Amino acid sequence: MPEHTPVKPEAGLILSARGLVKSYGKGRAVDGVDLDIPERAFTTLLGPSGCGKTTILRMIAGFETPDAGSLVLDGRPLKGVPPERRPVNTVFQSYALFPHLTVFQNVAFSLTLRRGSGDPSSRVKRALDAVHMGDFGARYPHQLSGGQQQRVAVARAIIGEPHMLLLDEPLSALDRKMRGHLQIELKDLQRRLGIAFVYVTHDQDEAFALSDIVVVMNKGRIVQKADPLTLYARPASAFVADFIGSASLVSGKILTTSRDEMQANATLETPLGIVQAPAVEGLESGADAMLVIRPEHLQVSTAPSALRARVQHVVFRGDRFLIEAESHGCLLRVMSDTALDPGTDIGLEHDRARAFITHAEG
Repeated sequence: MPEHTPVKPEAGLILSARGLVKSYGKGRAVDGVDLDIPERAFTTLLGPSGCGKTTILRMIAGFETPDAGSLVLDGRPLKGVPPERRPVNTVFQSYALFPHLTVFQNVAFSLTLRRGSGDPSSRVKRALDAVHMGDFGARYPHQLSGGQQQRVAVARAIIGEPHMLLLDEPLSALDRKMRGHLQIELKDLQRRLGIAFVYVTHDQDEAFALSDIVVVMNKGRIVQKADPLTLYARPASAFVADFIGSASLVSGKILTTSRDEMQANATLETPLGIVQAPAVEGLESGADAMLVIRPEHLQVSTAPSALRARVQHVVFRGDRFLIEAESHGCLLRVMSDTALDPGTDIGLEHDRARAFITHAEG
């Protein structure tokens, strides 16, 4: 098939990647990634620094060339297509606004790089209005706050009506309060525009606040792709459970497995006792596994049957205290309304109906 021959896109998808590989020297930044991006969805690539998420974004944009694999955007293979001919735009972490141009001129600049239709002034105004910056067209970047500069960068990216918007950690330089405010604005903007956003971040709170779908990466590979609720409640591995929110991870060995109509289940032998709980697919008897317990699934208890534990650390979280307590060699995290002194002996009760068993590795 010729390089630029359109192919029929899979229903509901704007982009499909197959077998993506990218190496720098002897290290593989992206290691055989398959990824589908739905139309009109907010998809986030989430993972620690160096996991390959930004490299994937740059390959979609055309700033990096895959060593192997394919990218198809809206039915069009992207191999050999230069960045300026791809129907995508990118918002960078630095925003990259021209300091000598006004807000209006910055947004209009991208129209000089491609042939557009209609009155450029009206298009610039629509783009600025979309990000609530319509009254700031005459200002220069140094006269704007960080949040306002971010909005201008988004306006400049959407004026060309891209099929997809790529965002590379655009909120990381802002303070926490401003990030929270702009997260809401970005999600609202994505819904109003009705186009796919692909967002890169290492901040799981940010990913959960924004995303319809979160793609968790580690060491150049995708380890789980799901909606935020599934990632939190049903992590595919110990890595995902530990990276997504706070969790107590209790190691054990699978005794038996079973499956009902809804899900896989397993019986796990742990230092805390034998636990029966829903489990990730693929676990077999005799395998090492992890019991995932979220802090809200434990509570401090004075019941005689409660699990005995000793407080190790106490962290103030604003409205409550995160207590870390040791029991049978396991570190357990529980939320408490009151502070407890390190060394205090306490009892813990576990809501076993909300436990989950996952892979020990990966």
